[in-house]
Amino acid sequence: MKQLVLMMTIFASLIAMAQQPPVSSPLLDHLAGKWLMQGTVGKQAVTHDFDAEWVLQHHYLRFHEVSREKNDKGEPQYEATVFIGWNEKTKQYACVWLDVYGGATSESIGLATPKENEFPFVFTDEHGDTSFTNTFTYDPKTNAWENRLDNVVKAEAKPFARFKLTKQ
Repeated sequence: MKQLVLMMTIFASLIAMAQQPPVSSPLLDHLAGKWLMQGTVGKQAVTHDFDAEWVLQHHYLRFHEVSREKNDKGEPQYEATVFIGWNEKTKQYACVWLDVYGGATSESIGLATPKENEFPFVFTDEHGDTSFTNTFTYDPKTNAWENRLDNVVKAEAKPFARFKLTKQ
């Protein structure tokens, strides 16, 4: 019986040590809600609907992004579901990007060291080299977000997409 109590105590303490508290991020709180996302991908103008909400007991901000433009099958040209969470140990935000292109890889996970009013997510390839950046910047004066996406080739950022998010 003593062994069972000891094992239960160890198990309970391991669970308590592993679980992080819910995310407390005033900046991420500003991203929660419904947004109109307009901008360009390459030189093509696009409009996306962007909905973000806290999920899994406030551990992740999940957003769903879907283009209003349609493909030849009548489906959204682009769609993604993204989870953003906080890692207390590394003091970084992490996002998992799942979209219509499929094929989840190490490049589907981005990390961001928080800055004032900014989440500069960096995605790396299988060699650990930066391959893509996605920076969300909040403007508290207008309560709007800018989203800059860049391909990174030989350590040089090349614009991929530029968006403005306005609250709906």
